[in-house]
Amino acid sequence: MIEPSTEHAVIQTVHKGLTKTKLIKSIFFIILGSILMGVGIEEFLVPNKILDGGIVGISIILSHLTHVKLGLFIFILNIPFFYIGYKQIGKTFALSTLLGIAVLSVSTILLHDVPVFTKDPLLATVFGGIILGTGVGIVIRYGGSLDGTEILAIIVNKRLPFSVGEIIMFFNIFIFASAGFVFGWNRAMYSVLAYFIAFKTIDVVIQGLDESKSAWIISEEHKLIGDAILARLGRGVTYLNGEGAYTGDDKKVIFCVITRLEEAKLKSIVEELDPNAFLAVANISEVRGGRFKKKSIH
Repeated sequence: MIEPSTEHAVIQTVHKGLTKTKLIKSIFFIILGSILMGVGIEEFLVPNKILDGGIVGISIILSHLTHVKLGLFIFILNIPFFYIGYKQIGKTFALSTLLGIAVLSVSTILLHDVPVFTKDPLLATVFGGIILGTGVGIVIRYGGSLDGTEILAIIVNKRLPFSVGEIIMFFNIFIFASAGFVFGWNRAMYSVLAYFIAFKTIDVVIQGLDESKSAWIISEEHKLIGDAILARLGRGVTYLNGEGAYTGDDKKVIFCVITRLEEAKLKSIVEELDPNAFLAVANISEVRGGRFKKKSIH
């Protein structure tokens, strides 16, 4: 549900240098995330005929048409991707994915006859999407995957002139269109909404509520702006040497890392001290090392 390149980066980071303690922690959270996804599917989406995207969406349609347990379809349809994941990413990823899919499949089977939380399709869409997205985000954050669609898209991307994101989008459009014929177009639209909510929730879980951003500032007043960022935001700054390509003039570039909530304050500082300054802000998925922790402001 997130950009597969981002997911791949998260997985690779998790799998590097796994100690025994980290491995146990990863297993625990992969199991927890898989159970949460099972709750979102069986307690909110499926009873209200609302789909998720990817292999799970196909499984929901097939389960509805054949009356075979949803968990069986989820597990069987993902089997080819265990092997692909093993070849493309590694053994640890394949085993993590196998664990997550197995727990998800069992969870949906065990939860199938549990009384549902709501029959209101809008409530089911919102809360089902949030719970499902939380579960998927946790699993991805700790090195696993619960759907083979992203892996398939990465393989197809090497042979077709489309990005990975575009391939996944086409795949899910087909699934949601199929849902319109099977469950009705209202339910198909609810499914798109649930998918979007889950998509955004996954980003929050992986990146955290306190999302980090990098800021690049080019200004003649670099010292004033740098001192103000340190004094008023409590963030350290780094001065880099730059050169204008057109003029050849030497430039000082200010680099700093802030949180999403500090972005507006940073913009106001720059605007106040140099309205003509160049400012670029970008999202960062992870920050490690250095002195990112906020300094106390006196």
